[in-house]
Amino acid sequence: MHLTVNGTERQFKNETTVSDLLRSIQIDPASARGIAVALNDRIVRKADWESKVLSDGDRVEVVTAQQGG
Repeated sequence: MHLTVNGTERQFKNETTVSDLLRSIQIDPASARGIAVALNDRIVRKADWESKVLSDGDRVEVVTAQQGG
């Protein structure tokens, strides 16, 4: 299945969850802080990351909060 992750098309296996995707980009969903995930322009609550299964063609944006000005 093809997903667009932060503007880059990537291939994933079927039944990939948001948590699976995060692990694939070296983010541990269990300890992630300051991370927001948007799926097709809608925020996915952290409580739903393990259960939210992605579909072919989905657009995912992963944003990390950073300190600074």
